[in-house]
Amino acid sequence: MTVKIEEYVTCEQKNYYAEWFNDLSVEYAAKVAVARARMMAGSMGNVKPLDGTLKEYRIDWGPGIRIYLIHDADVLIVLLGGGTKNGQAADIKQAKKLRDDYDARKATLKKNQKG
Repeated sequence: MTVKIEEYVTCEQKNYYAEWFNDLSVEYAAKVAVARARMMAGSMGNVKPLDGTLKEYRIDWGPGIRIYLIHDADVLIVLLGGGTKNGQAADIKQAKKLRDDYDARKATLKKNQKG
C-alpha cells in the first residue's frame, strides 16, 4: 500500500514542517527522511494518537524526535510539523492549531464546491 504524504501549507504560505525539517542536522534529517519513507510504505507502527485526529510519529533516537500529522482518508497523510520530546507541549499546541486550520479550510472548500 502506498500512502501519499503532503506538507501542510497555511493560507499565508507558511510550511511549518519544511521549516522544521530544513533546520535539522544531517543526522536528524536522515532519521526523519527514513520515517517519512516508512509512512509512505504504509508502516504506521510508530504512530500514536494525541488528540482527536492529531497523531505523532515517534522516532526513538536522540532526544526523541516527533513528527506531527493527521490522516485525511486512508491514503493521505498531512505533515504539520515536528520537534523533540523536550519541546513537545509547544509543538503539540502548534500542531493542533494547524490541524484545526486544515479542517476549517477543507470544510470551506467543500461548502463552496456544493454551492
